[in-house]
Amino acid sequence: MTVSFDKYQGTGNDFVMIDNRNDEYFFSKDDIIKLCRPHFGIGSDGLIILEKSQNTNFSMRFFNPDGSDGMMCGNGGRCVVAFAKKLGIIEDTCTFEAPDGIHYAKIINGDISLQMSNPHFITFHDDGIYMNTGTSHFVCFVEDLENIDVELEGRKLRHDKRFDKYFGCNVNFVKKDNRNSILVRTYERGVERETLACGTGVCASCIAVALQQKISDGKHSISVHTRGGNLKVEFCKNDETITDVWLQGKGEYVFSGTIPLD
Repeated sequence: MTVSFDKYQGTGNDFVMIDNRNDEYFFSKDDIIKLCRPHFGIGSDGLIILEKSQNTNFSMRFFNPDGSDGMMCGNGGRCVVAFAKKLGIIEDTCTFEAPDGIHYAKIINGDISLQMSNPHFITFHDDGIYMNTGTSHFVCFVEDLENIDVELEGRKLRHDKRFDKYFGCNVNFVKKDNRNSILVRTYERGVERETLACGTGVCASCIAVALQQKISDGKHSISVHTRGGNLKVEFCKNDETITDVWLQGKGEYVFSGTIPLD
């Protein structure tokens, strides 16, 4: 079987995109691992399969490079919107189905703004804040973000027994830049290394900062600096309830190709 694909990236988070509206492909776990594997495959932070939907413009299925699925990917969600526009499925607005529900997105001056899930399972710990923003995240606040060993410290927390019931978690290390700006580095579960950015992770990081700083109620906008580029997160806060979360940034085409899967 030969598979046609597109490659997209959003702030350095890169994804293999496959149009499967005709139910042409079925991928085993080994196939997914091969497609995402650097050097021997295409290489990516995940595989996204675009499929037909009865209720929205399309459906998005996301797989980590280790073959795991069942979670949302924020940067991947922005990229799949760009992919859908390239395919001619949408214009500048759309709704699509993802593992965590239905999402609304709009393209604004080349940026893609994606409405995310409201955070849930928020729990406070001595060393950080846990929540689910479409997938599991733990947020730690640090002073020396540049020199922290994200691979080592992230791996420890990713497998911390506190998060066993969530099958582990992604880990975000956050430094507050100023009132409306933060810097984030993320260790991603399923990728099992630091990535250049993580969409659900920067959403979790902004929300954690808002809760930790006990900012005023109302609508807020926070700029996020990652190693792969800049993102913006908007949300509404009412006491400790966070709603109407939006993730905005670029979702860019890289290249197209074909790859054999034996």
